[in-house]
Amino acid sequence: MSTHWTSWTRSTGMGIAAFCLTLLAGCGGGSTSTEPGTAEPPPDTTQNRGCDGSCATANSFLSEAQVQRIIAQAVAEANALGAPATIAVVDRPGNVLAVFQMTGAPAATRIFSGKGAIGGLEEIAIIPSTLSAIAKAVTGAYLSSEGNGFTTRTASQIVQEHFNPGELNQPGGPLFGVQFSQLACSDFMQRFDPNGATPPGPKRSPLGLSADPGGMPLYIDGVPVGGIGIESDGNYTADLSIADFDRDPDELIAVAGSFDFAPPADRQADRITVDGKTFRFADVGPADLSTDPASAAGFDSVNGTLGGLVAVTGYTNGEVVRGTAFGQPESGIRPDTEDYPGLDAFVLVDENNQNRFPPRPGTDGANAMTENEVRTLLQEALKIANSARAQIRRPVGSQARVSISIVDTNGVILGIARTRDAPIFGLDVSLQKSRTANFFSGAFAGDDLRGAPDANYINSNLEVTQSIPIGSYVTAAQDFLEMPTALDDGAFAFADRSGGNLSRPYFPDGIVGTENGPFSKPFPLWSPFSVGLQLDLVYNQVIGHVAFVAGVTGTDVTNNCTTIGRLPNGIQIFPGSVPVYRGNTLIGGIGVSGDGIDQDDMISFLGLHSAGEILGTINNAPPEIRADNLTPRGVRLRYIQCPQSPFLDSSEINPCEGK
Repeated sequence: MSTHWTSWTRSTGMGIAAFCLTLLAGCGGGSTSTEPGTAEPPPDTTQNRGCDGSCATANSFLSEAQVQRIIAQAVAEANALGAPATIAVVDRPGNVLAVFQMTGAPAATRIFSGKGAIGGLEEIAIIPSTLSAIAKAVTGAYLSSEGNGFTTRTASQIVQEHFNPGELNQPGGPLFGVQFSQLACSDFMQRFDPNGATPPGPKRSPLGLSADPGGMPLYIDGVPVGGIGIESDGNYTADLSIADFDRDPDELIAVAGSFDFAPPADRQADRITVDGKTFRFADVGPADLSTDPASAAGFDSVNGTLGGLVAVTGYTNGEVVRGTAFGQPESGIRPDTEDYPGLDAFVLVDENNQNRFPPRPGTDGANAMTENEVRTLLQEALKIANSARAQIRRPVGSQARVSISIVDTNGVILGIARTRDAPIFGLDVSLQKSRTANFFSGAFAGDDLRGAPDANYINSNLEVTQSIPIGSYVTAAQDFLEMPTALDDGAFAFADRSGGNLSRPYFPDGIVGTENGPFSKPFPLWSPFSVGLQLDLVYNQVIGHVAFVAGVTGTDVTNNCTTIGRLPNGIQIFPGSVPVYRGNTLIGGIGVSGDGIDQDDMISFLGLHSAGEILGTINNAPPEIRADNLTPRGVRLRYIQCPQSPFLDSSEINPCEGK
């Protein structure tokens, strides 16, 4: 193990020319368990240090002075490195607290994976650097909780074609596709109002979740309170191999900014494993810095001399503001007081502290879910989550912390609830999952896809270089499955694990040299920034939002990323959902996201099974129509995968078997 890695684990209508011209125009967070250079702390034998999801209070937020300190620490390191940077700080629900741009910092960012892929977002070099920095900060905030501190480098590790990246013939990353969530065009994510009437979070991210190192979470006393994002090198990319340790300037500057606000050492990603593999937190730590962040000059010394605060259309007015405390009404997420008694549930609320998504009946006719069915389904899923052992959270033995969404066949939200301290990203993702499972299980999928507009790829001159008909993915799926009516007849039930199988650049997943699934690009054209159907559905709106921020258009993108009514926040292609049936009739979907993809599968599947046993009116898809009956290319699709011995209060080994 390298020295710097050990040190870190010790530490806690406008034209093209105008468009281009616009682009160019408190307490410590447990960041140190020992001083650098001293002996390693004794091993954690209790597995029960620090917060367990219940530490956040009304005082757990970043003050204006703390935001200024974080920026000043980052500026000092960037100045020492000769790498002028754009620095963004957000709070836990995604409000932008400040964006600071140093003199000489790149105005625009180039999206570039280094894989040689063509199309999608690859090689677009006109992304404002402010958007890159905000996306990185949001990612650090949204992926983290009291039980785990994840970074954009962690995100890079879990969204690529192999897990780990560079390990051939391994399945894709466990959160393959999560980068295309939290999108600015989503009907679910909230928006900044420059006139001061901004609703509570969670707020949108301008580029989705980021896989480019340089985004880190921020903590105070073991509680996540936000994130910092850095853009200094002008490249928005991913780490294609974790076999070495990089000295990335963005990450060095982020480490400096997060000094004394880092997650506790035993909550960092490198203390958490999946499938016997350790997550990556960062490639550098405080011992690698060129400066001592504790001695950094104050904010007033750098503001106006080395750079200044900047406004970003749709995100910040160009000032420093304090953060909001997660779990309080002003954050948009607070404890439930009505629908889920005794389940320690949390709900999303509006500016009047009213539940945005209480249980409600479906909108799709005689077979629509009733309000009682929705409430019971959410309650039973919450019970399963509270009994389940978390996969990616410390201390070991914690309950699973997840978000749960239910939709009808129209994609209308019928209810959303979450367990304590679930990561923020899971809210939008659980909704994407519920809609995706419903969509691909319905007889409407084919026509809806054929009716969507082409994805019009552009280059950095804003010229359309290629148009991708969304309907071509329907034809590809029918050919691949050897089913001429696939996606047109609703004959089979697709969970997100099933659709995910069809969305990988290798089929079977991860096996080098095989063909791609019908919803994916062939591997030579594939990258995390050019995946296939998932991106193509939202591509036009993602680019439209970039144009809006840059001042090209007068109005922002619509609250529908795809123009398809059933998929207004896009689709998701990693596991954690099942369609909901009444007998043999599709009536909606349930999606779960937060604490491990097998747990997500189990909570959605068993929650529906348990609600069905109680009510006798709703059920999982009958076994004979589940997608695991399909064997394209001689390979059986998967439906769900439940963990073994998953419960904290039961010795049951295979709880999903036979259901």
